[in-house]
Amino acid sequence: MDFHLTQEQEKIRQASRKFARESIAPGADERELTGEYPYGVLEKMGDAGMMGIPFPEKYGGQGGDWVGMHLCIEEVSRADAALGALLDVSTSIVSQEIYAFGTEEQKLNWLVPLARGEKIGAFGMTEPDAGSDPAAVQTRAELREGYWIIDGSKQFITNIGLKSASLVIVMAKVRTEPHGKFSIATIVVPKDSSGFSLGRRYEKMSYHSSATHEILFDKCQVPEDYLLGDINKGFNQHLTVLETGRISVAAMSTGLAQACLDQALDAVRSEYASPRDIMASETVPFMLADISMSIELSRNMYLKAAWLKDQGENHTLEAHYAKLYASETASKITSDVLKILGPSGSLSGQPVATRFLMAKLNEIVEGTSEIQRLVIARELLLNRNRVGGRN
Repeated sequence: MDFHLTQEQEKIRQASRKFARESIAPGADERELTGEYPYGVLEKMGDAGMMGIPFPEKYGGQGGDWVGMHLCIEEVSRADAALGALLDVSTSIVSQEIYAFGTEEQKLNWLVPLARGEKIGAFGMTEPDAGSDPAAVQTRAELREGYWIIDGSKQFITNIGLKSASLVIVMAKVRTEPHGKFSIATIVVPKDSSGFSLGRRYEKMSYHSSATHEILFDKCQVPEDYLLGDINKGFNQHLTVLETGRISVAAMSTGLAQACLDQALDAVRSEYASPRDIMASETVPFMLADISMSIELSRNMYLKAAWLKDQGENHTLEAHYAKLYASETASKITSDVLKILGPSGSLSGQPVATRFLMAKLNEIVEGTSEIQRLVIARELLLNRNRVGGRN
C-alpha cells in the first residue's frame, strides 16, 4: 500500500498552497467581513487551471485526477473556505455532472468554459420543502413544442449570484408520458434564459463572500436538448456526483481545520518563551496533539475516498465517512482553538471565530451529519461484503 502522492499530485498541492498564500489569503478576512465577492481572485484561479484539474484537456481541463483536485480544494480552503465551497459546487458537482452525463455537444458548449474558469456553475436542488429529501422537489418541467417550460423555485443556491455564473443544473419533476408518473430529470438552464430570475441574496451566519441566492422559474423556457442525461435517472445522476461533493466538503473542512491549527501554533509560540515552557503545561500541548492527529485522519479519509473514485471503485461509504468525520472534526477543532486563543480569538472578524461559524455550516451542506449516518448505516446493513473491509 503506497501512501505517497504522485509527482503531479504533489506539484498540484505545492502550487495550490503557494497560490493560496499569495493570492487568496490576503483580503480573505476582509471579504468575509464585507461579503464582497472575490472576482479578482476567481479570475486568477481560472488562469491557474484550478477549476478544471480532473477533466481532459479536450474539455478545457488539466488532465489530472480527483486526488489532485481535492488537494487543491484543501489548500484553497486553508486560505478561504468560501472559495473551496465554490470549487465544490462548480467543479465537483456541476462540471462533473456535465462531463459524466452530457452529450459531446453539451460538454463542448458548457464544460469547456467551466473547466477553464471562464464561467462558474451552480446546482438547483434545494427547495423550501425539499432539503434533506431531494425526491420531494416541487419544481416542474413540461415539454412543449421542443422546449422545456419550467415553473418553481430553488433556495440556498451557491454561486448563482456571481456575475460570472453562466448556468444552473436544475432538478425538476417531469412526466415521461401523458398522465404517467413523475420522474426527476436534470436540465441545464442558462442564467440568461427567458423566465429565469435571481431572487434574494441570503445573509448567512458565515461564508459571506460566497454567493448564495434564491432562484425563480416562471415559465422558464430552454430547448429540449438541454436535458442532461437520462430523463428517468436525473435523481440518481445527481446522487452519483454528490458523493464527490461530500469528499470536497471533507477537503474544505480539513483545510479550514489546518488553518486553525496554524493560528494556534503561531499564538502559542509567541506566548511562551521556549518549547520547554510550553511542555510544562499539559493542557495546551495535549490539545495541539489531538488537533493535529484529527486533521491528519480527516486528510487520510478524504484522500482515500478520492483515490477510490479515481480507480473507478465504489466509494459511497468512504465519501460519507470523510464528510461526516472531517466536518464534525473541524467544528471541534475550531472550538478547541478558541479556547487556546482565549477572548482575543472570539472577537468578531477574527479568523478562528469566522472559521468556527464556517465549520458549523459544513456539517449541514451536502447532507447533514444525521443524513451521513443514515446512509452509512444503510450501506452497512445492505452490503454485508463491505462490513469490516473492502472484501
